[in-house]
Amino acid sequence: MAPTYNDADSRLINDLHYLVSANDKGGGRRKLVRTSRYDAPADPFIKIESWKMDEFKYYAIPSPFPTLARGLFSTPLEGTTEDGTPRHCIVARGYDKFFNIGEVPWTTWDALERETCAPYTLTLKSNGCIVFIAPLSPDKLIVCSKHSLGPIEGVQESHAQAGERWLEAHLARVGRTKADLAQTLWEKNWTAVAELCDDEFEEHVLPYSRDKSGLHLHGLNASTGAFLTQPQLVVDAFAREWGFIVTASTELSSIADVRSFTDAIAQTGRWNGEPVEGFVVRTTVVDSPAGPGTSPYAPGSSFFFKIKFDEPYMMYRDWREVTRTLLAARGTLDAVSLPKSKMRRVETRLYVKWVIGEIQRDRSQFDGFAKGRGIIATRERFLEWMKAREGAEAAAESTESEDAVEDKKFGKTIIVPVAVPGVGKTAIAVALSHLFGFAHTQSDDVRARKAAPQFIKNVVRLLKDHDVVIADKNNHLRQHREQLRAAVQAFSPPVQLLALVWPLDSRPQATIHRLCADRVLARGTNHQTLHGDAAARAHEDVIWKFLHQAEELGEHEVDAMIEMDVTEDLEDALDRAVDGVVRALGLPRPTREQVGEALAAVRGYTPASIDAQAPKATPVRYFGLLTELNIPDVLGTALAAPDAPKMTHAFWAALEEAGRVTLRPHATLVHSRSLDAPYERELWARCEGLHTASEPPMFSARLSRVLCDGRVLVLPVEELRVDDPAADEDQRGAQFVSLLPACVRERLHITVGTRSVDIAPVEAMALVERWRRGETEGIEEALLGEVWVRGRVKGLRA
Repeated sequence: MAPTYNDADSRLINDLHYLVSANDKGGGRRKLVRTSRYDAPADPFIKIESWKMDEFKYYAIPSPFPTLARGLFSTPLEGTTEDGTPRHCIVARGYDKFFNIGEVPWTTWDALERETCAPYTLTLKSNGCIVFIAPLSPDKLIVCSKHSLGPIEGVQESHAQAGERWLEAHLARVGRTKADLAQTLWEKNWTAVAELCDDEFEEHVLPYSRDKSGLHLHGLNASTGAFLTQPQLVVDAFAREWGFIVTASTELSSIADVRSFTDAIAQTGRWNGEPVEGFVVRTTVVDSPAGPGTSPYAPGSSFFFKIKFDEPYMMYRDWREVTRTLLAARGTLDAVSLPKSKMRRVETRLYVKWVIGEIQRDRSQFDGFAKGRGIIATRERFLEWMKAREGAEAAAESTESEDAVEDKKFGKTIIVPVAVPGVGKTAIAVALSHLFGFAHTQSDDVRARKAAPQFIKNVVRLLKDHDVVIADKNNHLRQHREQLRAAVQAFSPPVQLLALVWPLDSRPQATIHRLCADRVLARGTNHQTLHGDAAARAHEDVIWKFLHQAEELGEHEVDAMIEMDVTEDLEDALDRAVDGVVRALGLPRPTREQVGEALAAVRGYTPASIDAQAPKATPVRYFGLLTELNIPDVLGTALAAPDAPKMTHAFWAALEEAGRVTLRPHATLVHSRSLDAPYERELWARCEGLHTASEPPMFSARLSRVLCDGRVLVLPVEELRVDDPAADEDQRGAQFVSLLPACVRERLHITVGTRSVDIAPVEAMALVERWRRGETEGIEEALLGEVWVRGRVKGLRA
């Protein structure tokens, strides 16, 4: 017996199956839809499919998906429909993807006023992970996270398992059973939607006390393709009846009230005395005259939008990230370079000084920080210190005027990105142009034979009619910046060069490459020339070229600088850029709605012209685990120690001085020259599958020592595992590790460098093999402790 069946839902699932099959025939394009299959834990004879849509495409108009659901589980049924297609029914259904104010045309304040109606229920945006509870039968349930259910290999307790554990506790509190709940949900054909908030299981940014830990019920959705959800009064009554935690909410009667209420809370980021991340606003679509921003939803549909607050949530997140950076650093903490984008607040600068002292005093109190433990306790200790006399005095000494803007010394301004492909410079340029009316010209639009001079001419021409021009080019070479300076030398008053810089030394090169390559792949062909292709991966070679050629911005090359962070998503990156522009140019700060509209403009952006010729890829020579390892950070401290082996210490110093430390630390898995053995050919095929995957898994490699024989310096890989088993939903990563032959594991290593160009890197493998056999004569060994480095399986060509 299955949940309620209808033909519309079956057609929806068949449409999703069609998109998956189109993925498989798509020649390496980024996948629109992915599916994972499970045996239902409550009944292994029932097969469950989880559906995951490409997050970037939820913004597309028209939508490429038959549903906007985020979190959708179905099961196949026997027989076929009247048109001969397989029958399916929906088992569990999450909310439709909902957007921030201004983020899409139908979430502007004007559109919401016109196309929605009261009541407007504002529910607290919980800071946890979503859990779905749905019936498999009148007496059996499934409990799942957004895209998976049941145990996950390598994870002590998955989100779904933690959710089920809490469900049992809530039901026991009111004397009910899972069978009782299954019966009720079955009769109603509902999916219960809750937020799992449990700091002992997984800390996020905002804290939850013990009495608020558990499942916060915030929705009861119809388990159907159409998005229909129960009113909050029904949800709250259901929560009390079944022992869930009631989600805090308030009801307002107009969009004007919603706006004024949230504007007031945004001033402090607090509601009812506690910090909040934001609100989800629940309303209903009404029939309205067609016009710009008209909602894609039919009249009568349930409809959600969200309102997020930057503070103190963003500040708390910055504290978490800088602490992780400091804890991962090797050497003197005072010398660690922290992203300036995270250091703009006085409070954060004070926090950094305080936390460095705490780490130096007792590092053991941060033992669980990297695994999400102690984040909130650390913050609370700092806040208590701030209240004490010592903290108050430090704050008084460090207080600066946040709104101070230097007297203008310049006339006009050129905003100069300093970047590589994939950081998001054009997205930021489009958004800034939309927000402030800046002129924007792109080097990639120039089709002249000599593109560089024409691009400079375009910038100068636009300066005649605009106060600010964005010179959208990577400008990664010194000569690019010098050409812009020279072109405006005669202007009076002088033109200011304001650099928008994405630092390339803030992370290992492989990390920056991965982030940029993923973004280029995500945009596909939505670029003039550099197209993302999951099969050929030619765009990855282009990004490597830029990374290797890039020249660091000199101290006096520009007049002012805004430092960006390559790891941030578009929304956070735009906040950083807007903050910098407002301060540097003394401009009024845009509203959240205006920022949302700018984000919508970015997501709807299409270049004026697109070159159909994608860059050609050279053949893959070998596959390796490309690690995101900063070798100087790891080896610098260990080999500078007094007890470091003398030959190894001298060898390392010589490598650094000669610039012979590898720029792309990797562990070779299989080479094209060694495919004679069947297991090598099979390994090549498995590596190729991961290399061309649209969302490949991340792995972690354990390093504990460095070996040197006077000719090569090498780091043997002691252990390989999936980096985040919870993210490995289809178990591709776990399967790859389990099938890796023992002989391959034994030879895995990272070559740090060779003494001279005439020594082949392959000697490192021979050294590791001798060492593994116990033949240690002539080999020095230095201990590193336990170092884990992340990486992906990549096809390497050089």
